[in-house]
Parts: sequence; C-alpha cells; structure tokens
Amino acid sequence: MADENNNSTGGNSTGGEPTDAKLEATASNAGPAAINFDATDDQAEPKRSSTQQLKDEASKLGGQAADRAREFAGQGKERATTALDEVAKMFEGAALDVDARLGEEYGKYARSAAQGITSFADSLRSKQVDDLITDATELVKKSPVIAVGAAAAIGFVLARLIKSGVDAASDLGEREPAETTKA
Repeated sequence: MADENNNSTGGNSTGGEPTDAKLEATASNAGPAAINFDATDDQAEPKRSSTQQLKDEASKLGGQAADRAREFAGQGKERATTALDEVAKMFEGAALDVDARLGEEYGKYARSAAQGITSFADSLRSKQVDDLITDATELVKKSPVIAVGAAAAIGFVLARLIKSGVDAASDLGEREPAETTKA
C-alpha cells in the first residue's frame, strides 16, 4: 500500500495532495542531498525584465552623454570659429603692416593666409558636429601619419602654452612679495 501512495508519475503522495513529478522523482532516486531546485519560468522572467531595464537605462544614459558631448562640441566649434575669425583679422592687419614696410607683394602672403583661415572658419561654421566627427575619422583612416603628426604638434603647442602660463604665474608670484617689501 505504501508503494501505491508513493507514485513517481505525479500522482498523490499523501492521498490528496498533488505533487511535482520532477521533484518527487529526484527526491526518491537520490535522497535529500541531491534535490535539484530548477528555476521555473516565473522566476526567470523578472531576471530578464530587470536585465532589460538595466540595458534600457544604460542606453538612455549613453544617449544623454552623446547629446551632452555634441552640445559641448557645438560650443567648442563656435569658439573655434570665433578664434579663427580673430586670427584672420590679425593676418589682415599684419598684411597692411607688411605692405607698408616691405611692399605689397609680400603682404599678399599674409592676405592669402587670412583668406584661407576665413574660408576654413566659414566651412567649419556651416558643418554639423556629426559631419566634423565623420570628416576627422576619415582623415585619420586615410592619413594616420598626418593625424599623429598633427596631434603631436598640437600637444607640443598646448604644452608650451601651459608651461609659459605656469612660468608667468610663478614669476608674478615671486615678484609681488619682493615689490611689497621695497615699498
């Protein structure tokens, strides 16, 4: 009679309660130490939805970061075009000085440089940030040596500018106490 109640086909084990056939078969074959509790579909679904939520949040944050980067790049583009316009004006002024001192044929080089800078600023102003990024990527792919050389030159110039600014600040800091002790 005990064998009738311990039915491993998913019947009733205690005479009235239905049992899980998988759990009963595992428990009856291997003992209590080897019971396997598999995750059911109900338990796996919250994991999938939380993983999807994390992916959605990461995608959302990535999109926000890209938007902010584009915004900063747009501001940088505006500053760069303004600075290029100022440099072009300086070259125009220098061309007038060169005309007066050395002659008009030497001043044309400065004017040509000013026109080139102005046209570059205008083309930069007319492009979108994404177009500029695409152009830069293509330039690096086509001419990596030029890109590395330009990056090195820009790094050198920036390092010199920063160093000169730090040196000027330290010189100013050293001179102020000396001037105050004399007075």
